[in-house]
Amino acid sequence: MLIRVRSKDGNFRFDVAPTTNISELLAKIVETTTDADLSSFTISNQPRGNEAKFSDLKGRSLQSLGLNHGDLVFVGYQSKPSSSGASEVVASTGDTQANPEPAKRPWEHVTEDPVDTYWRSQSGKIPRGRDARFCKHGANGMCDYCMPLEPYDAAYHKENNIKHLSYHAYLHKITPKATASAASSLPPLNTLSYKVKVPCPSGGHPPWPAGICTSCQPSAITLASQPFRMVDHLEIASTDIIDRFLQAWRKTGLQRFGWLIGRYEPYDKVPMGVKAVVEAIHEPPQQGELDGLTLGLPWEDEPRVRELGKSSSTPLTIVGYIFTDLDPTPEDRTKNVYKRHPGSFFLSSLEAIFAAKLQKDNPTASRSSPTGQFASRLVTAVLTATEDGQVDVAAYQVSEQAVAMVEADMIEASVDPGIVRVKEEDRTQDSARYVPDVFFTYKNEYGLEVKKSAKPCFPVEYLMLNVTHGFPQNPSPLFKSSNFNIENRPGLEDQRIEQVMAVLSELDAPNILDSRTAKPGEAHKRLELAKWLSDWHLVTFLGTTQLFSPEDMGLLMRTISLPNLLEDASLLDPVLTCEGWHTLMTFTRESAPPRRPVSGQKMDEDITQELLDQIAAADAGGSSSTQNVRVCPHCTFENDHSRPDCDVCGLPL
Repeated sequence: MLIRVRSKDGNFRFDVAPTTNISELLAKIVETTTDADLSSFTISNQPRGNEAKFSDLKGRSLQSLGLNHGDLVFVGYQSKPSSSGASEVVASTGDTQANPEPAKRPWEHVTEDPVDTYWRSQSGKIPRGRDARFCKHGANGMCDYCMPLEPYDAAYHKENNIKHLSYHAYLHKITPKATASAASSLPPLNTLSYKVKVPCPSGGHPPWPAGICTSCQPSAITLASQPFRMVDHLEIASTDIIDRFLQAWRKTGLQRFGWLIGRYEPYDKVPMGVKAVVEAIHEPPQQGELDGLTLGLPWEDEPRVRELGKSSSTPLTIVGYIFTDLDPTPEDRTKNVYKRHPGSFFLSSLEAIFAAKLQKDNPTASRSSPTGQFASRLVTAVLTATEDGQVDVAAYQVSEQAVAMVEADMIEASVDPGIVRVKEEDRTQDSARYVPDVFFTYKNEYGLEVKKSAKPCFPVEYLMLNVTHGFPQNPSPLFKSSNFNIENRPGLEDQRIEQVMAVLSELDAPNILDSRTAKPGEAHKRLELAKWLSDWHLVTFLGTTQLFSPEDMGLLMRTISLPNLLEDASLLDPVLTCEGWHTLMTFTRESAPPRRPVSGQKMDEDITQELLDQIAAADAGGSSSTQNVRVCPHCTFENDHSRPDCDVCGLPL
């Protein structure tokens, strides 16, 4: 049953069973308060008088107290003593334990994304200039014609062709203005749910599927365009990112899938907007086909990739996913079939359901929801053909209604990609499914709005949200290189440690020292090495070689993602001195082929010294290969050079 509670914090409603203990109701009420003294709570059926303490009613059920469905009760309490008063009590009693902090409510524990923290600190007002026709005031004045607009102003959005409110503009619209009541600070967002409530709040019948009533069954659903979107724009940091992703399809003709690695930033083209900036595409294990692909979920390597992204100088995460849907035309193989258009479909029903499942698994942390999570910022991007046969990106999200319907197992894909099927109700014990009435509205040929039943099917457009996309005018990607082979492309691009050591040998990496002990003129070598290392696919591969510890991998990712890495050669010094790098350089010296000096080029001093030592040993009548062997006293490794340090442990010989 439903119990209404009124206190100085506002009005609240709680779904409880008649047999619920009064102490359980008190626990729910305490969650709506701050700094309340638990022993001072009272309850009454009147605004004034007839109060009874909760402590005197302990052990009694709500039904035994005469409370029925819809009853309104009045609750009062006193705040805890101030910290100064508490310290006096502690001093007088000799107790050394301080008063505990008041318990935080679930949404107060949430750590939001930096972009949410930024927009919560801004007013979001849309500034307007002085109107020459209507503004009659002075330069420092303001009137209705020039005062800033609210971020959710409908006229501004219509004038600028903005179809959806941004997430924070929507929050401003639905959040009540600040008042003396603490109810204005309660979370305004609630996650949609179309599932039957089990157990039933009324408690008057067996749980579903044995029984159902109006208290536990979901209401009828009317599909409508979602007024807001969690992400307003998808920005690809560099065209090379898309070009490298497309290379696999160009060589094989098989479709590809990849996770978008990036971050969220403010977007100034939309009031209080949010954009997803993509810095790399990570490809999981998959099996491509000509007309689709097979993908394994959950993704086994996801925790490692997410942890590596957090170590970046600008923390990165998975902001979405991208897949190809390209089919060359038979007449001209350089062009592709235009299959996604207004007369066909933009996102198929199968893709929309897949997007809903992924959005459900990747919610957004939010202080505006009682659960601390609301919706998702995961973007679906499709590489498909345009009308002229070229390749372009299309970006979407699916609505919260789509996520709730998929969670309730109400919809499924159909043979027609533009149509979603509503499943039949199932009352079997193992696979119980309740499907409420589903409707959608549209305008008929007379321009009138008509409501129609969505059973057995409805258009997929009712579940979709468009997201704009583009590339920056002045690209400044976080990763400066994209030449290393991409992961999980067996037979097409293989990642091997021998490839890494060969390039390091060509770059003379084993002899590149940090700026404190470097030789004059070596700064440009470090910059070349830094540029080659600044590659997402290279760093993620090095994490699988077991040569670098997790701390060294974090240091490597943080260093190679610095924005000014190619301007200051000394920024690479922490990597050149870490243990994992020394281990890799040891393998490079031992395994990589020797570098051949260019004709006319002066050889390095170290190589020249080794040759002189070998000549001196030969003149002495001994074998240079045996006389130059120096056993390390620390690790017993046999070094065959004249340098002062051991190749394996790096300690002095």
